[in-house]
Amino acid sequence: MAQKQYIVTGMSCEHCVASIKEEVSEVPGVREVEVDLAAKAVTVRGTDLDDERLRAAIVEAGYRVADPLAA
Repeated sequence: MAQKQYIVTGMSCEHCVASIKEEVSEVPGVREVEVDLAAKAVTVRGTDLDDERLRAAIVEAGYRVADPLAA
């Protein structure tokens, strides 16, 4: 299973976490989404993960994506 991790700015509460999980979960290939609110990190696991679509989903949820972390 592939993994991608992003630093996401603007998250401040559990509503933010739920919004990101909902949007990112809809991207094809995504099997699991973990959000670490304190670290401002979003970890996505799945198959054939499309970086552009994942970033777009986070932006669609209303947040800004920094560079992906080494996975």
